[in-house]
Amino acid sequence: MPMAYRAYRLGTSLLAPLAPALLGWRRRRGKEDAQRADERLGYASLNRPAGRIAWLHGASVGEGLALLPLVGKLVGRGFSVVVTTGTVASARILAERLPAGAMHQFVPLDVPVFLRRFLDHWQPDLVLIAESELWPNMLEDVSSRGIPLALVNARLSERSFARWQKFPTLIGALLSRLDLCLAQSQDDGSRLHLLGAPRVQVAGNLKYDVPAPPVDPTLHAELSAAIGSRPVWLAASTHAGEDEFAAQVHASLLPAFPDLLTIVVPRHAPRGPQIAQAVQAMGLRTALRSRGNPITPEVGFYIADTMGELGIFYRLANVVFVGKSIGPAEGGQNPIEPAKLGAAVLHGPNVGNFADVYRELDASRGAVVVGDAPTLARALSMLFSDPALLRKMARAASDQVETLGGATNNILQALEPYFMQMQVEQP
Repeated sequence: MPMAYRAYRLGTSLLAPLAPALLGWRRRRGKEDAQRADERLGYASLNRPAGRIAWLHGASVGEGLALLPLVGKLVGRGFSVVVTTGTVASARILAERLPAGAMHQFVPLDVPVFLRRFLDHWQPDLVLIAESELWPNMLEDVSSRGIPLALVNARLSERSFARWQKFPTLIGALLSRLDLCLAQSQDDGSRLHLLGAPRVQVAGNLKYDVPAPPVDPTLHAELSAAIGSRPVWLAASTHAGEDEFAAQVHASLLPAFPDLLTIVVPRHAPRGPQIAQAVQAMGLRTALRSRGNPITPEVGFYIADTMGELGIFYRLANVVFVGKSIGPAEGGQNPIEPAKLGAAVLHGPNVGNFADVYRELDASRGAVVVGDAPTLARALSMLFSDPALLRKMARAASDQVETLGGATNNILQALEPYFMQMQVEQP
């Protein structure tokens, strides 16, 4: 164990008494669930079911949802599944979407005593960690118990790879705790292998296998009726600056499409009133979903500042701009859901978080890069004016994500030796 690893382990142990204060501070900022705060200290709020347990961990909403196909398959194999995440939003969404036989818990803080408490209670037979959640104490404590440990849907960007190359001993020690590394792409696998990950295999991206988000059919019908035949586009998962960007595009399109409806779903719902204030200052008529404002013919800019309803709005708009893609920072939100639901995808150039996905969608012509507001406005104008082109682009996006599925079965096949060993060891 390298010195930095030892120092981290010792430091987190010494700081453990401060954890309740940290959680209290986070709770006051809306980042912790007051009713379930003890789970972050390793105390389980549910009893352990009898039989085999698989522990699956993802950081937040996207990673947790990506694990759903695996959860269902493991439950089908007779496992009970504990899924952990670290955010309030992910807990709420997973509670709605986990199948029978699976349960959610908040992941313990990465402190040895909290992790020991968690592991002593759940006694998992298999641990699968999603993407790049390389918490040192989690890896150490699971590995030291001899529990099979795999990184699934593993990814590592070029930027993260460059950073980790400066600390080869530390990252090598972290990755050596894994038994198996199942990467999203060949590039991810190569980078992880060069840093010391053992038994690297390319399994594909689980997010292609995730079912489309559910929708309330009554609510969908009501909103669809309110929109009627108006041209509509969606700016999804927007970040600061992209809302004003969408408003500029809306204003520039109004002369040609006077009944245009622009729907914005901000990545962080509490920003809704702030967005409304900025857009209203531009002279546009807005409505806020969080305040129960309806979509009326007079409303041109609708801000859907609620949680868990993105699936509805993907179904209402057949052209979607995916946010966190305009700006200097590495970004990009997941475009698979709108593509799967039959929407043409538009996005900015900064999509490093989902570079492989966007590359495939762009190559299939199911997605198009737009670098600024005038370019986005021109793309929307072209698609609104040519319904056949819009349908062709949406179909290309849907077909492409369909052909790229299969990661779930690839991962299960790679895990088969561990399943067989469990059968041998079963009393």
